[in-house]
Amino acid sequence: MKLETLINNTPESPGRIFWKGFKKNKLAVCGTIIITALFIIAIFAPVIAPYDRDAINTKEILTPPSKIHLMGTDELGRDVLTRIIWGSRVSLLVGFVAVGIATIIGIPLGALAGYYGRSADGLIMRFVDVMLCFPTFFLILAVIAFWEPSIWKIMLVIGLTSWMGVARLVRAEFLSLKERDFIQAARALGGKDVRTIFRHILPNSLAPVLVNATLGIAGAILIESALSFLGIGIQPPDPSWGNMLTAGKDNIEIAWWLSFFPGFAIFITVMGYNMLGEGIRDAIDPRLR
Repeated sequence: MKLETLINNTPESPGRIFWKGFKKNKLAVCGTIIITALFIIAIFAPVIAPYDRDAINTKEILTPPSKIHLMGTDELGRDVLTRIIWGSRVSLLVGFVAVGIATIIGIPLGALAGYYGRSADGLIMRFVDVMLCFPTFFLILAVIAFWEPSIWKIMLVIGLTSWMGVARLVRAEFLSLKERDFIQAARALGGKDVRTIFRHILPNSLAPVLVNATLGIAGAILIESALSFLGIGIQPPDPSWGNMLTAGKDNIEIAWWLSFFPGFAIFITVMGYNMLGEGIRDAIDPRLR
């Protein structure tokens, strides 16, 4: 009987607690479904797309949505649905790679500033403050203006100009965690700084970084779409939701679908990532359990 009581009273693992809280959040589940569907569409774009991505048909220029072309055709007779499906690859790739670059830069800098403090903290955070003085989007515009636009350069620039938030977040976590009893115990046992940082502090500070990264992907997608809309992002004929919006604005009075469907794709994607990020944050926060 005592053994059964002990088994029943065994505390649940953090992963199980997180999953139970996450499942209760309907918006988070909805966001997960949206993002999963987008991944499937992006991965299997060559199979799912009903037409060739760049196929031009002069006989079907600016035809409205129909059974043949569910989202109509553009000014060159290309199928809009096909190009939106292929454009999902660009948006998801930009979001993940740009946030990955920002995370790789921000975590080490934030960890150094938070753990060592004093001169290291002052030097790193003053550099962060200088970077934050520049509006991110205009800084990206200035850098892109000197380079020939390409998807890899855009991802690199977005990542290099958006790491500051990650660094500040990690620094705050390190400042809090390094004073905890288990960190003091690790130091008392002779643990070196590198081991203490990577074995004890960093794993316990990654939860808010994960939430920030999820929300950052949505921001990166919006930035890429804005750059492509301005004509300095992904260049035609490669499809991007942003450059599709640019092409659609010239014919918006006679072909509403050219602007509506790419804009709706951006809206759904950003909303999905935001709902997923909010759900992860709520599931991680013990105060909401």
